[in-house]
Amino acid sequence: MTATYRAMAVTAPGRLELVERPVPVPEAGEVLISVEACGICGADRGDIEKADPAVRRVPGHEVVGRITALGPGVPAIWKVGQRVGVGRFGGHCGDCRECRRGKFHLCRQQPVMGATRDGGYAEMMTARATGLVSIPDDLSSEEAAPILCAGLATFNGLKVSGAGPGDTVAVLGIGGLGHMALQYARRMGFRVIAIGRGPDIAAEALTLGAHRYVDTEREDAAAVLTDIGGARALLSTIGDTGVVASVMPGLQPEGRLVLLGIGRDPLAVATGHLVGGERSIVGSITGSPYDNERALDFSVLTGARPWIETLPLERADEAFRRMLSGAVKFRMVLTMGDSAVAPQ
Repeated sequence: MTATYRAMAVTAPGRLELVERPVPVPEAGEVLISVEACGICGADRGDIEKADPAVRRVPGHEVVGRITALGPGVPAIWKVGQRVGVGRFGGHCGDCRECRRGKFHLCRQQPVMGATRDGGYAEMMTARATGLVSIPDDLSSEEAAPILCAGLATFNGLKVSGAGPGDTVAVLGIGGLGHMALQYARRMGFRVIAIGRGPDIAAEALTLGAHRYVDTEREDAAAVLTDIGGARALLSTIGDTGVVASVMPGLQPEGRLVLLGIGRDPLAVATGHLVGGERSIVGSITGSPYDNERALDFSVLTGARPWIETLPLERADEAFRRMLSGAVKFRMVLTMGDSAVAPQ
């Protein structure tokens, strides 16, 4: 093992630079990971643009690599050479009220990877053992990385949607999260309606699993849903609360809006529509490492895969800006080797 490793650190708000650092020694309950791939997520924008340059934080929370060293007290299930992943939440504490309730993903004392703890835009990274996810052999590291966030968020969002096989599920926003939601929803046996803006995404939405694509620039999405009996669930991956509110009337009685996207503005809700039809709204935020392993296994069993572009670590700033431009279909992944796939 070399004495140093390369990483992309935030040296000014919105600016990433290649740096070299000493290889860290994992502390008690931690492992050292040799990173193979790290996805770039929309949430990275805040971590990069709002970071304190004095900290020189390393972003990244869709990390896949291999354990190269174990700190004291790491459970025996984790071994050197094992391929593992780390998502947004970097490992629960085990002591707080939420952990004692078994709600590990709601632990308020866990690090947020790439925000409060260095993440995976790097060749090496330490992580809490409680945050580790076992990666199936059937997935490449580049494929697995986006599932640790975008896959998990949509997989769990569909699970809490209240929809059953044969029900209509609408996915609002066909991007990094939405393209995984379409695949999972189709494979879970739902009637899948994709809702997006513009005709350019229509063909991809149908290929990904939608039975019908609704272009909000040409059609009233709520009216379309109402005409087919209403949606049992509306999975929103966008932050535009005005658009979310405009589609909500398309929920059938007892339908549920599941919020994955976070917006700046409050969501305007007609309370009579909720009460009169016993409709509901729920927020859903990723999940535990165990949930992540279930999402990965489901992806393997059903053939669901993220559509990715890859670039090498040293081009992370370029990759980040390409993600911000909206040009990526549909997830950008950083690689630590030479197997980058150039954008088309």
